Amino acid sequence: MTELAPAWPGPLSGVRVIDFTRVLAGPAASLALADLGAEVFKIEPPGGGDETRSFPPLRDGESHYYLAVNRGKKSIVVDLKSAEGLALVKDLAARCDVLVENYRPGVMERLGLGWEALHAINPRLIYCSISGYGQTGPLRDRPSFDIVLQAMSGALSMNGEAGGLPTKLGIPLGDLVGGINGPIGILSALYERERTGRGRHIDVSLMDGLMGMLGYIAQLSFFTGADPQRVGSQHPNLVPYGIFPARDGSIVVACLTPGFWGRICGAIGRDDLRDDPRYDTLEKRRDAREEVNALVAAFTSRHGVDELVALFTAHEVPHAPILGVTEALSQPQARARGMVVETEHAALGPIPIVNRPIRFTDAEQPVPEAPPVLGQHTDAILAEVLDLPPGRIAALRAAGVIA
Repeated sequence: MTELAPAWPGPLSGVRVIDFTRVLAGPAASLALADLGAEVFKIEPPGGGDETRSFPPLRDGESHYYLAVNRGKKSIVVDLKSAEGLALVKDLAARCDVLVENYRPGVMERLGLGWEALHAINPRLIYCSISGYGQTGPLRDRPSFDIVLQAMSGALSMNGEAGGLPTKLGIPLGDLVGGINGPIGILSALYERERTGRGRHIDVSLMDGLMGMLGYIAQLSFFTGADPQRVGSQHPNLVPYGIFPARDGSIVVACLTPGFWGRICGAIGRDDLRDDPRYDTLEKRRDAREEVNALVAAFTSRHGVDELVALFTAHEVPHAPILGVTEALSQPQARARGMVVETEHAALGPIPIVNRPIRFTDAEQPVPEAPPVLGQHTDAILAEVLDLPPGRIAALRAAGVIA
């Protein structure tokens, strides 16, 4: 009988992360590290823990919000207001490779856990601070939330239908950009540390991150000297591109490059438009946006979504049905990629969770561990990482330092 090879934990196996994050931007960053195999020690305050543990809706006391961004982490409850609690987390930071925090600038310093203090204890520590506006600048101390960051970055101004009010992005990208740029900075610093042997402080601004995602939109503004206008689901320069009506719903069609125009013409039975001098360049179609969109919509509105999917697939036209979240997570492609898996939660039992989004060829990774209940790993971390004996752990618990 052939034995199965043990599952590979990931490329960051052996990397330890002390995690002082809460809500979304910071936890999204430490989640990415946990997905890649790092051991993440999530420090939570006594009582309620991370604020999102109380965000409704809840099931048997567990919040959907907390479950969404804390898979694969270990929860340790420590009272940072006590001298003994601070000593514990400093000792833990001395044995970790990475620290991630998303308090307002200055908070960690006031706790005695700032970059300078911990760098002196552990010169190899990579310290990542994630905040709304960064550690410098006139807005550094201002509180920020996703919609505020969307507004301040310029992203919100472009989202929504022409002539209407701006519309917030459905995905909280203002916060989630921290889960992208934080890990990029951390991974690059880990690589640098291999050469230098020293850690580094990383300053991640969520507003900076959203501005970085403006991409060609920012360059368009530089070119024209004007703000890009809202065009709804359409593209400012590419036509046809957007959402078109179907007999039983709607469908996305995207003419991204010149070659796709001919395929769209064939799909809608209008080969005569392929070389029509009114529409034969990107610029002409952009200037005749309403006419071109009307031609495509006249066809799509007479057919069902399934018919259109089959037709556009046959003609190799970029398109997509608009799926709800439930349908998207259960579609054949998501199932084939294993994007939803079942894991065992300490309080809820078997629960479905979204799987890690980065895979490695020829390497089987285990199903991520379920998000922890509050303080689930306190004793194990103190015993296994800090080598504290049971009596000492019991005394710390009796004194209210841990829970």
